[in-house]
Amino acid sequence: MLAATLPLRDLLLAFAVVAVWGTNFVVIRIGLDHLPPLLFAALRFLFAAIPAVFLLPRPRVPWQNLAAYGLLIGVGQFGVLFVALRGDISPGLASLVIQVQVFFTIGLSVAMMGERVRGYQWAALALAATGIGIIALHTDTTTTPLGLALVTFAAMGWAGGNIVAKRSGAPNMLSYVVWAGLFSTPPLLALSVAIEGWDAIRDGLLRADAVTWGAVLWQSVGNVMFGYAIWGWLLARHPTALITPISLLVPVIGLAASAFWFGEPLPLWKIGAALLVLSGLAIGILYPRWRRRGALGNLPPA
Repeated sequence: MLAATLPLRDLLLAFAVVAVWGTNFVVIRIGLDHLPPLLFAALRFLFAAIPAVFLLPRPRVPWQNLAAYGLLIGVGQFGVLFVALRGDISPGLASLVIQVQVFFTIGLSVAMMGERVRGYQWAALALAATGIGIIALHTDTTTTPLGLALVTFAAMGWAGGNIVAKRSGAPNMLSYVVWAGLFSTPPLLALSVAIEGWDAIRDGLLRADAVTWGAVLWQSVGNVMFGYAIWGWLLARHPTALITPISLLVPVIGLAASAFWFGEPLPLWKIGAALLVLSGLAIGILYPRWRRRGALGNLPPA
């Protein structure tokens, strides 16, 4: 269906973006071999913002909106996620669990914007929650209860950022994310100094090799500059309902990349949990489109 609707070039670009986003969790784990997590997160946003802020116009949104997004995404999502990936959760499961941000976003939309939860959204939430419950029952040395809690908290930070971005009305998400990064870097650096300490920062920077800096650039250039620019370009050219479902491949690629690179095992319980979470996400994203198509199909001919 996608190949028949999207031009091949645009389809390949969409797959390239989700491949970057999906393998990102493995890349984070590689970078953490040398860099402390909060310092790594700070560098991610620093190199995403500089020099891009001198090339992209500042979005016409209030500074406090940019600051709120920068804090929620920088500290609340990525700062916490990097800490979790240091040793409390496997990259594959992290790529899956953090997708529950979809349901936190719905909950915040209900609480803050008066939106109503639909029946299909309750069903989607139940499926995803069951999958997360299965993961919680199988915590071990590679995925601890703390790691699961941290990634869940990171998903909440992502959801909060979604609401702030939605309220901003910014038409250019790349410019918005880049400028908001100016508010992500300082608190992450301050937390790194306070929690990780100058010695860990110095040792991390001295031990960082080409692979480590490649991981930093993958974060800033790949995820932000390439990912947001291409995804925004695709959304401007095609219906959202056509592009958004492709993002469901992110946790699939994340699990596959972690299995390939780190040998993360994929027992039946993990595959089952992943299918439940992905089914919930698919229903939440695709059901409105299916319903609209069904309604249109039932219309009498003109």
